[in-house]
Amino acid sequence: MVPSGKRKIKVLRIITRLNIGGPAIHAVLLTKDLDRDRFETHLVSGKPLPSEGDMAFIARDKGVTVEYIPELGREIGFNDLVAFLKIIKFIRKVKPDIVHTHTAKAGTLGRLAAIFSGVPVRIHTFHGHVLDGYFSPLKTKIFIFIERFLARFTDKLITVSESVCNEISGKFKIAPAEKCCVIKLGFDLSPFLDNEHLRSDFRKRIGFEDNVLLVGIVGRLTPIKNHKMFFDVVKYIVGRSGVPEVRFIVVGDGELRGELTEYVKKLNIENCVKFIGWAEDTASVYAGLDIVVLTSLNEGTPVSLIEALASSRPVVATDVGGVRDVVKDGGDGLLAGKNDIKDFSDKLLRLLSDSGERARFGAMGRALVREKYFKDRLISEISSLYEKTLHEKGIYIV
Repeated sequence: MVPSGKRKIKVLRIITRLNIGGPAIHAVLLTKDLDRDRFETHLVSGKPLPSEGDMAFIARDKGVTVEYIPELGREIGFNDLVAFLKIIKFIRKVKPDIVHTHTAKAGTLGRLAAIFSGVPVRIHTFHGHVLDGYFSPLKTKIFIFIERFLARFTDKLITVSESVCNEISGKFKIAPAEKCCVIKLGFDLSPFLDNEHLRSDFRKRIGFEDNVLLVGIVGRLTPIKNHKMFFDVVKYIVGRSGVPEVRFIVVGDGELRGELTEYVKKLNIENCVKFIGWAEDTASVYAGLDIVVLTSLNEGTPVSLIEALASSRPVVATDVGGVRDVVKDGGDGLLAGKNDIKDFSDKLLRLLSDSGERARFGAMGRALVREKYFKDRLISEISSLYEKTLHEKGIYIV
């Protein structure tokens, strides 16, 4: 219990939308699991598009109340002004000591609203960034300018990996290194550490026998995830002799669903590729797979790989962004060059042909991620950062 006369630290957490992915899981977990005797946390979010997948069920299952602002969306337009005004209204209602924003749009509108409203501490988390591989050079320059401006009025910039931190402070010069800190993601990994019993049921559900090797890619069907490279790899592999019987599944949905379905038909590989859409029970998905792949052009901290490794599944991934911070090349997975179809294919073939190596990689991956990405460490580090930053501003809440 909070001692008499001692009030809680009020935190307002803002995220653009609770769509499928690590930021949504992260935001809900922090809202629920920060010490309730010390913190009062509110969560504000926009609404995801139908094609993005909605992770509101995680908040619901964990008993987290979400204050929705429908105008807080991905696209830039008049709705941004409405969202900005609604955030200010909510700030005035809650009177937070800290506004902590997640993802780009929420980071812009939320920090501007916090500055305008005089919120004492402003923190933003870069779960990745949109400064490489997302937009045209002109748009990228505009976003860099905006981030540099906002960083001047932000007390702490959190990055989820060393790689992202180096890019934010070094490559893009958003803020000096001393303003940046690395706090790795944390999750409740328990469902993935004991999911082997789900393997057969998942495979039966999607129509595959246990003896077929199954490779999966998990994520939104958006350009940055580079699914076309995945399908090019499939084409390369199925056209070779001596390859074990293998099938490929795509877990997820998004704006490119139609285009990617047509691309699979164009490559004439639809007989060995299956789109299964979103799956809420991701622990069963990883249990059903033999190898998990990622072909992204850029990543912050790839949650699909953390969950795969926690499930003792080896991975093959492009060596981009924060992937190397998760995957130990040659230890729990293999890394290939961005858009290097032959390199990626050869490494995937290596794992497909060696069950012993798959087992070794999987075992090491589970051991590594359960140590680095458990939620208790995340909660402790975020709590300490909040307290420290308040004290640096001369604010002592007792």
